[in-house]
Amino acid sequence: MREALFVKQNSEKWKSYEQMQSLNPDELADRFVDITNDLAYAKTFYPKSKTTAYLNGVASLLHQSIYKNKKEGAAKFTDFWKSELPVLFYTYRRQLLYAFLFFVLSALIGILSAKYDDSFVRLILGDNYVNMTNENIAKGDPFGVYKGQSELPMFLMIAFNNLYVSLLMFVSGVFVSIGPVFFILKNGIMLGSFEYYFFSKGLGLESILVIWIHGTLEISAIIIAGGAGLVLGHGLLFPRTYTRAQAFAKSAKDGSKIALGILPVIVVAAIFESFVTRHTEMPLWLSISILSCSLAFMLWYVVLYPQQIIKRTQTP
Repeated sequence: MREALFVKQNSEKWKSYEQMQSLNPDELADRFVDITNDLAYAKTFYPKSKTTAYLNGVASLLHQSIYKNKKEGAAKFTDFWKSELPVLFYTYRRQLLYAFLFFVLSALIGILSAKYDDSFVRLILGDNYVNMTNENIAKGDPFGVYKGQSELPMFLMIAFNNLYVSLLMFVSGVFVSIGPVFFILKNGIMLGSFEYYFFSKGLGLESILVIWIHGTLEISAIIIAGGAGLVLGHGLLFPRTYTRAQAFAKSAKDGSKIALGILPVIVVAAIFESFVTRHTEMPLWLSISILSCSLAFMLWYVVLYPQQIIKRTQTP
């Protein structure tokens, strides 16, 4: 390969490595390995060129950053939540956005389908659930389903089920991202038809104030898990300058970190659903406060905080 073509293909990547300082040790290590591979190639074919000297300088900077940012023990664990996971959210913000848009689109499909087909809600939610909820509405307790089981067994069941669904959505990304899209669409259609059912009964606002106490975190976790699955499939579909195996290994590592990173959100959502949602008589201000705080936290941690980290770590 001619030197000009080699530089043209990789210059943007080299500049990003040189200018954007990462706090993630694994990311730094991946960059260092990548840049040393390019350096070895340059030394072989262009031993006395300016390109080789430039790559040697970038490799030195990355080497210093690795040891400067080396952390162990509890500090490394804290660093994962404080910087590594938010940086991954920023790095794969497109995949997370796609997951969000797919979910919104599928929810709209569920709403329209339920509106124009009376049997659609029963098809999606099941006859048993619809009949039980109709009975609860007739008794004046439309959300009695959340009171039908004691708190701890309900928490264990819900937490296990949501963890399983999130893991399944992530792992299904190995099927070139088709799996996560399928599960996102499935959950979105279910949510859309579910909400339309309550709105059609004149319980729309009440359903939001009750169900979304836990639903805000739960749905956010589902969307992020779907985004992690898209990250996994991204390496297979778009290897770029890596081999397909190298790209898949990197996307699998990053996607698994995102999937594991939302486990606390899933657990907290299960706690809310099991211990809090059942109190449908709670004051309006308390319900709105829980909803607002949950939504504000997810927007801050997944969208705003990662942007702040990147701005702080960028050098002039």
